[in-house]
Amino acid sequence: MEQGREAYATSAWATAHDSLARADELEPLAAEDLELLATSAYMLGREDAWMRIMERACQRHSEAGGARQAARSAFWIGIQLALRGEMGPATGWLSRSQRLLEHEGDCVERGYLLMPVVFQHEAEGDYDGACATAAAAAEVGERFGDKDLFSLAMYAHGDVLVRYGRPREGVVLLDEAMVAATTGELSPIVTGIVYCGVIMACEEVYDVRRAREWTAALKRWWEQQPDLLAFTGRCLVHRAQLMQLQGAWPDALAEAERANRRFEKSMNQDAAAKACYLQGEVYRLRGEFSDAEEAYRKASQLGLEPQPGWALLRLAQGQADAAAAAIRRAIGETPEGLRRASMLPACVEIMLSVGDLEEAQRACAELEEIASQCDSELLGALFAQARGAVELASGDPATALVSLRQAAQAWQELEAPYEAGRTRVLVGQACQALGDEEAFALELDAARTAFELLGANPEIAALDLLVGTEPTHGLTERELEVLRLLASGKSNREIASALVISEHTVARHVQNIFAKLNVASRTAAGAFAFEHRLV
Repeated sequence: MEQGREAYATSAWATAHDSLARADELEPLAAEDLELLATSAYMLGREDAWMRIMERACQRHSEAGGARQAARSAFWIGIQLALRGEMGPATGWLSRSQRLLEHEGDCVERGYLLMPVVFQHEAEGDYDGACATAAAAAEVGERFGDKDLFSLAMYAHGDVLVRYGRPREGVVLLDEAMVAATTGELSPIVTGIVYCGVIMACEEVYDVRRAREWTAALKRWWEQQPDLLAFTGRCLVHRAQLMQLQGAWPDALAEAERANRRFEKSMNQDAAAKACYLQGEVYRLRGEFSDAEEAYRKASQLGLEPQPGWALLRLAQGQADAAAAAIRRAIGETPEGLRRASMLPACVEIMLSVGDLEEAQRACAELEEIASQCDSELLGALFAQARGAVELASGDPATALVSLRQAAQAWQELEAPYEAGRTRVLVGQACQALGDEEAFALELDAARTAFELLGANPEIAALDLLVGTEPTHGLTERELEVLRLLASGKSNREIASALVISEHTVARHVQNIFAKLNVASRTAAGAFAFEHRLV
């Protein structure tokens, strides 16, 4: 028991769990030690075990006359069941918590029981009621010096404000909730809840800088706990999203895969769906369309609408009408506000591709309205880029150039090389429309360099078409030479001899060719080469 307590104090969850479980086998643990055992199980990703142990702890507290402690245990069981979607049992446990406090006076546990009321108000669309209840819970936590309750209530209040369309007020409360988490003032499970919840809220308001800062803090927290499994999958997804934006696509894929493996152990289906969607996004941007489609399908099977990625995939595959139908349907099903913001830039791009300038203008105007409500550099960059594209399509390249220069600067400050490259292509087109061919060539050269570093093969192929050269589908000159010999039936040894390079180098070129052309065999690569006149 002592070994388990000491391990718990140092966040050595596996040792804490094993020692306390062994002690419990020898002699049933008291309620307080059962809670330590339960928390250790939770941090190891064993939520079912946590539930069983917490039920025992609740019973022990009740038998010992600790009504308040029993009520708090019942509260946490009810909340966890609600998060799992088991609303009947959740309501039962929360009612038990309420009943246990019937003969108790004013206490902090009554503040905890305000939290389900916050969520109920929010679910009903009563955002004012949710905010008022969260503020009341925070007051109880502050009055009793309970930092767990105070931080949970501040996070919930900030999150409601963000969803309610008041993001500037919301992020202030989110920051305050996060202070206690980063300074180690909260219990382990509450720390993880606040970390992940605040980062998700930052992502909802497209606050990249805050999300980046808090994700780094979350990573430092869980790296201090080698045994930790709970919350780490979400941290990996957050990191992968930032890596994708910053152009570190192989790292983003690796982090998403690590997240998926952790979610398999913790059975977190929602977060696993986000990891799959992110993988689909990277595959799409690299031109690996079959892998992208498979990842999007898996995200859909796990319950996540794979939009706007799916629509953009269809556009990249040349199915513009299907892309337009998909994005119209997705936007029609998405409530107004911040959630639509992720769809609108894709809508502008797709509608311009099918020649529907009026609908592109409407989407751009809505994006402007949403961006004006947030202090978000990311939303500002997305809007400036969309506005510039619409202005260019409307035949006003001079005005478009102002918007696009603004977007390019924002993407550079956000360290987003892919979006910066796409914006430079539009800048080049605006310069060309104004008669400046040299500026057109300079902008496209800069964009090509960025796309080649990223491996953004569809964008490289689009550039080839734009400048009137034969598409290379992202292949280097040497890779084209290898492909032509491969298509003629040459072996790796024969190719190496013809080009005076090693077989190992040939094999590496062949693998690169397969990846860029999204094929799986030499026969398929040869067929692609003939079909696209690369031979």
